Amino acid sequence: MIEQLTTEAIALLKQLIETQSFSSEEDHTALLIEGWFRSHDIPFKRDNHNIWATNKYFDESKPTLLLNSHHDTVKPNNGYTKNPLKAIVEDGKLYGLGSNDAGGCLVSLIATFTYFYKKKNLNYNMVIVASAEEESSGPNGLNSMLSIIPKIDVAIVGEPTLMNLAIAEKGLVVFDAKVKGTASHAAHPNTDNSIYNTIDVLIWFQDYKFEKKSPVLGDVKMTVTQINAGKQHNAVPSEVELVVDVRVNDKYTNQEIADILKTKSPCSTIEARSLRLNSSSIPIHHDLVKAGISLGRETYGSPTLSDQSVLTCPSLKLGPGDSIRSHTADEFIYLTEIEEGIDLYIKLLENVL
Repeated sequence: MIEQLTTEAIALLKQLIETQSFSSEEDHTALLIEGWFRSHDIPFKRDNHNIWATNKYFDESKPTLLLNSHHDTVKPNNGYTKNPLKAIVEDGKLYGLGSNDAGGCLVSLIATFTYFYKKKNLNYNMVIVASAEEESSGPNGLNSMLSIIPKIDVAIVGEPTLMNLAIAEKGLVVFDAKVKGTASHAAHPNTDNSIYNTIDVLIWFQDYKFEKKSPVLGDVKMTVTQINAGKQHNAVPSEVELVVDVRVNDKYTNQEIADILKTKSPCSTIEARSLRLNSSSIPIHHDLVKAGISLGRETYGSPTLSDQSVLTCPSLKLGPGDSIRSHTADEFIYLTEIEEGIDLYIKLLENVL
């Protein structure tokens, strides 16, 4: 059964690659996923472009495990030498947009869910969500499903991790900041030039260290990523606009980071765009983690953001493929990675379910 499911999963991935599914444009890939569930006689529901289902013997008295990955993609960059919307197999690699991030994870989790769908007397209920809008952190993705699907107690989020166990993931807060000064003609003296004022502010952001370091995720990482000021060569602007990207470890909430920067940063103003993309983690002693370690998988903390950020329950990021390949030109996943992924997902859950 596993061999057949693997063959079907790879065939589905090829179809997904050849079907455009940029964030918020996932209608046609959603139809392909619907087709899988129909062909395996699994009842499913659809909300916007999110497809979800529960195991056959769902029991409300049991805890519930979420399996989740996304079927949207970023837009291809200009570096592609192959057709990004063509599934091409060469030297054991399956090329195509979304093959690695996160198509391989998605089809592997769908195959795994199908394997367990009819099994009785499981320790956990299972819910699978093939979600939309992950790449854009849009309003109609997994976050919109949490009030619709059954209450989740723990989750596996499918992202490329080389099937190692990402037991924590950094959150993200983006800040808009301003450094103010006095507007003037460039020909006249000005001791309150907003652009010169920004020099000390940039040094502060470069040098500031948050006190709490995570043993898994390390330090909070803060980076100024955008600067905008001025409209003409002979006029000093009254303010400089900055964008600051903060990757938050599991020792802080996003609100705590916002409070610290409002109190301590030398900016004239600083405001968070959103506080909803939180850090996430799962205890090292959780059964899912112990099962993965028993299968020889390593644990680590992930610096990249995923749909884990919208979950409040313990969550594990785990999937075939390599995060380094995500969003790169000529994206690919090894076929053996999908085969191994399905096998390891099933073995891990057999230890828990």
